[in-house]
Amino acid sequence: MNWNQLLSEQRIVPCDVHRRPAAAFLLSEGRRETADLRTEFEKDYHRIVGSASFRRLQDKTQVFALDKSDFIRTRLTHSLEVSSFAKSLGQNISQHLLQTKKDRSFTIRNKEDICNILQCAGFIHDIGNPPFGHFGEEAIRDWFVRKLPEMKYQGKAVCEFLAPVMFQDLCHFEGNAQALRQVSKLYFLENEYGMNLTLGVLSAVIKYPVSSLKICPDGSDVKKKKMGYFYAEENLYRDIARATGTNGERNPLAYILEAADDIAYLTADIEDAFKKSFVSYDELVRELDCDYEENLRSGMDVASMLRQQYEHAKKGQVPNTQLYAVQNWIAGLQSALIFGVTDSFLLHYEEIMAGEFRKDLFQGTTAEWVVEALRRIAHKYAFSSRQILQNEVSAWTILNFLLDRFVPAALYYDTEVPMNMMEKKLMNLVSENYKQTYHTYSKGKSLAEKLYLRLLLITDFVSGMTDSYAKDLYQKLNGIS
Repeated sequence: MNWNQLLSEQRIVPCDVHRRPAAAFLLSEGRRETADLRTEFEKDYHRIVGSASFRRLQDKTQVFALDKSDFIRTRLTHSLEVSSFAKSLGQNISQHLLQTKKDRSFTIRNKEDICNILQCAGFIHDIGNPPFGHFGEEAIRDWFVRKLPEMKYQGKAVCEFLAPVMFQDLCHFEGNAQALRQVSKLYFLENEYGMNLTLGVLSAVIKYPVSSLKICPDGSDVKKKKMGYFYAEENLYRDIARATGTNGERNPLAYILEAADDIAYLTADIEDAFKKSFVSYDELVRELDCDYEENLRSGMDVASMLRQQYEHAKKGQVPNTQLYAVQNWIAGLQSALIFGVTDSFLLHYEEIMAGEFRKDLFQGTTAEWVVEALRRIAHKYAFSSRQILQNEVSAWTILNFLLDRFVPAALYYDTEVPMNMMEKKLMNLVSENYKQTYHTYSKGKSLAEKLYLRLLLITDFVSGMTDSYAKDLYQKLNGIS
């Protein structure tokens, strides 16, 4: 792989060169040029920030569903943090490549483009996630695994009509795959190509370049942990891979994006759990002390870092000493993890560029144990808490109810088979944008493909909901005011 191809400015459909720009001026020699001096990736940035799907992230769960506290992170604030970390990592790695001349073909323009692409990719990496956090994904997958084999269509099992990849897409529903679908098709503004982002940005956000038939969650190859695209977007994925030269391997920027995501959520989960009193300062210190040998061996004595922040706050008579210590400790931890990721990427640079690196950027580094410790603490004190469990049961009830109603209603939508009154009313509640996308991409398709696309129409609708909208719709359909 090479950077000039990876940082592709191509779009799914080129801009209309015959349409006169809204802002233009004549140069002295008579040529007409656009006054828009933004790069293609900077244009992507503004397309994303101005989109409704990006704004909806402000009312989607990161960890704590339906939480009204101002300081608890949402998908939007999480995405902003991931974008910031990703750009910082891009700057660090690019600057090292330039200074050390590790890759003599690498240019200053490459550095600028990498930072802009990673900033955009951070914004959209979770844009396809359903309401209620990662549990929302699990609830949707669980529903299709349980209910799809039982469903009938024209007197036969629905599964008899669907190709294996279609069936597996639904049973392995994935927010990463939905993100590609969201930005390439579902933001129906001027045409059927969604935001029509550059292929360089789209490639960077595909962390798992495999279909639902090739995933291997328990394997050692990180690119196969989940699926990266639905069958409906397979041709799009192939176009992206061909244009950027990834050809079935991860884009190197996907490793950086994944690491930025890990840094953001691992540290944020601890901070949010502390602020909600799920874990105390003393419990944090005790948990970190459990890894005393790793502290010493790695050179990252994070337990001592936390104690030092606490002592500093006490000496300075800072109000809320423990909160100050935890927040400043997390800031220092983030810097250390950024350094570790930068070092790892450069160490494995040749493998990554050759498409031969199979791990995440933390594996085998001094920061690996810190990442595992943070995961363990978050799971023990936050994810297993009574509040989280109650919220997950509520989310499961809401999503199962919605899928129970809307999936059967969609089976005979846009077919010659008459729909009953309630099915018609339910389908009238589905967003016109999503239905327009279905009609656009179902033209000329086989019966099986149309059925598959109608099922995706409902996952589009449900996954596009905010937490509040899903809860409100559930209550209204149940006659609860």
